[in-house]
Amino acid sequence: MSEKKEFREWTQYRWTSPDVDWHGGDIISCGIDVGSVSTQAVIMVDGKMYALASMRTGSTSLDSADRALKWALEGTGLNQGDIHYIVGTGYGRVNVPMAKRSVTEIACHALGANFIYGPTIRTLLDVGGQDIKAIKVDEKGKVINFMMNDKCAAGTGRGMEVMSELLNVPIQEIGERSFKVDAEPEPVSSTCVVFAKSEALSLLRQGWTVDKVLAAYCRAMAIRIVELIERQGIEKEFAITGGQSKNIGVVRRVEELLGLKALTPQAGLDPQTAGGIGAALFARAIFAKSQKTA
Repeated sequence: MSEKKEFREWTQYRWTSPDVDWHGGDIISCGIDVGSVSTQAVIMVDGKMYALASMRTGSTSLDSADRALKWALEGTGLNQGDIHYIVGTGYGRVNVPMAKRSVTEIACHALGANFIYGPTIRTLLDVGGQDIKAIKVDEKGKVINFMMNDKCAAGTGRGMEVMSELLNVPIQEIGERSFKVDAEPEPVSSTCVVFAKSEALSLLRQGWTVDKVLAAYCRAMAIRIVELIERQGIEKEFAITGGQSKNIGVVRRVEELLGLKALTPQAGLDPQTAGGIGAALFARAIFAKSQKTA
């Protein structure tokens, strides 16, 4: 059971900046993004990245938020009480008890993507564990418009997890392995995870290799994402956030279908943490405004 669970999980990690000293900071802000699959806690000092933790979402949003924040603080000498303002976001944002306010994941990912990719970004794809969002943003990371997919998990991180579990392939390896084919196969035809799983098993029985099935599913996922973008309308430059930003099997196929190259994140910044980064930036702005009006 535990071995099988490992296949579908991205690596959990924490990080602390060696170049930022929180002791001299004017505003210490924190964003906690509780997603359906993963949770990130991001701590900033005067708008600079200081510490973060990225881990699997647990059984409850409250527990996931608490564990992620404690892990981000670990070894820093910083306590929760030293943080001036905390904003919660994501699927479980209403159940982040230490947060003074919640902000939608759409707004947080837009602002976080602006921080990660720079002010030129105009179209953002947030491919999360439960849904996909195509978001248009301005040069300040403000949302202009957005569109979401339907509730089916096909084309999302959860859909890729199902394939990982089914084929016993670590989720980190799916992208690379999907290119180990002689020719690009036709995409799986189903847009439903349940039926896509049955179709994958049928293809394996027909003699398809695991890598070929992965290629077919990654291509189907890319097509589904591109269909959403085209309904929303794409404007250069574009980038991807969420866990699937790490899946090159999907990202490269999306680029191919669009005829565009996705932006590259600034050094050391993880697109999966965009929601937490955006929440921390909102927390800083809210606290700064409160100080001016006090």
